[in-house]
Amino acid sequence: MIKVGKKNYLQIIQLTDHGAYLDGGDHNKILLPRKYAPKGFQSGDWLDVFVYYDSEDRIIATTRQPYAEVGQFAYLKVVDVNPTGAFLDWGLEKDLLVPYQEQISRLKKGNSYTVYIYLDRSTKRITATTKIDRHLKETNDKKYRKDDAVHIMIWRQTEIGYSVIIDNEYLGLLYKNELFRPVRYGQKLKGFVKAIRDDDKIDITLNKGKKQTSEDLTEVILHYLENNNGVSTITDKSKPETIYAEFKVSKANFKRAVGRLLKAGKIVVGKEEIRLTEK
Repeated sequence: MIKVGKKNYLQIIQLTDHGAYLDGGDHNKILLPRKYAPKGFQSGDWLDVFVYYDSEDRIIATTRQPYAEVGQFAYLKVVDVNPTGAFLDWGLEKDLLVPYQEQISRLKKGNSYTVYIYLDRSTKRITATTKIDRHLKETNDKKYRKDDAVHIMIWRQTEIGYSVIIDNEYLGLLYKNELFRPVRYGQKLKGFVKAIRDDDKIDITLNKGKKQTSEDLTEVILHYLENNNGVSTITDKSKPETIYAEFKVSKANFKRAVGRLLKAGKIVVGKEEIRLTEK
């Protein structure tokens, strides 16, 4: 069954001057325009294609992939506004419509917004909305546990941090007092479940649990020293941004890992450098 607004794996059943027709099942033949067809395509080939409606509302296929599919969230730029609504660049020739009734506030050309992409049941067209709360689960349904790794997208800022979208399905909170680097709207990051609150809402952190992080990081630091003649000018006294630029961790986590290595007798810590212990 063809899924409009998503990637499909379809077979070429007919070649024409315009391109190739794919087996669309209930949708009959679906045109893959020649400009989107791979070089040397032949009848019988199977292709990964994105299926959507073109500017004339005909179902069509393309080998180009949009920035997001139906059922996903994305941070997209407004490229035009007209009496119908706002239009977003989502990586395809036909821009993505956000009707006025799906805008919390009027979208402005040139600005970017977080939207949810869906297939409108009445028009059968791919549409976007900024009313994304209704498409997110606000509480954990026993899916997540503390320290689980997750994928997040930064959604909006709050007084205490950032609301984030977890695994394209759940709402979470990332506290600003735990951030050791700047983040931006729409940014996708790897995170971890910090806690499931009493109300079943999900708190997120960008750091693993302290013990697990320091244990993993000790190996990273040792590898770094071995590749730099046993010496690092980055120490636990270095600036947080310097540590993060090289090791992608907070200064606190770096200091804990250095402490573990020092206690184990694997390094010597000086005022301006860290050295491997001579064997």
